Amino acid sequence: MTIRELPAAKVSARPGLRSELAPSALDRWNSEVCAASKDEEENTISVLDPIGADWFGEGVTAKRVAGALRAIGKKDVTVTINSPGGDYFEGLAIYNLLREHPAKVTAKIVGIAASAASVIAMAADEVQIARAGFLMIHNTWVVAAGDRHAMRDVADWLEPFDLAAVDIYAARSGLEAKEIGRMLDRETWIGGSDAVDKGFADSLLAADDIDSKTKNSTESRPVAAAHKIDTLLARLNVPRSERRELIHALKGGMPGATATGMQDAAVMAEVSDLLASIRSIRTA
Repeated sequence: MTIRELPAAKVSARPGLRSELAPSALDRWNSEVCAASKDEEENTISVLDPIGADWFGEGVTAKRVAGALRAIGKKDVTVTINSPGGDYFEGLAIYNLLREHPAKVTAKIVGIAASAASVIAMAADEVQIARAGFLMIHNTWVVAAGDRHAMRDVADWLEPFDLAAVDIYAARSGLEAKEIGRMLDRETWIGGSDAVDKGFADSLLAADDIDSKTKNSTESRPVAAAHKIDTLLARLNVPRSERRELIHALKGGMPGATATGMQDAAVMAEVSDLLASIRSIRTA
């Protein structure tokens, strides 16, 4: 299969709507998983964060990927992926960039490629996935506010993007469009071997191609927790500026904490309390 056999994706974000991370993907994402150092090639693009710029300007963006591809030039490129997804429209833009790259693109899924990250993986000429890795595909998620007429309008506007995802996954896997559609409707997690069997990936990565040793679990947990808070607050229609201020405050830890472990514990306690409060508001 070549990149020229894959469909181009239409990218058209809509003001007032924000594509969101799936909580299930954040729960399963281990941000410490990466490619083994021996496999870090010169012409490698790392997709090891959520897709799209977050509140701190971090994350994998089309602008960043475009810059990396310009620096690489007309050479083969490897894309290492371990991402819970994120901004679907940014993911489509990155997919288009990789699809149009004139040389071979190899995607290596070392952890998970969920949602928008799975679309990015589909742009590669060759997709390799860890045996313990996962692809996750689902319909486009957005946060919107308005009455039933506005919601119907948003649903109608989103439908072509779900159909575009069906086309992309079907072109890569060879599965029928109706089957892909059903997989998107129910949010489907596809394990490494199953991804190869179904045509979403071409082969399994060797175990020594992956470094899954975590440095310290308390280092990665606040990152995922902060993304969860941002997603939940966005669904409550809290302005982006207020969400950023709150997350900055949480990341600052407790004043006077002298030990890193104590500081992390205090931050995680605050995060847990806030998540509990948000859940109670949503279910009230």
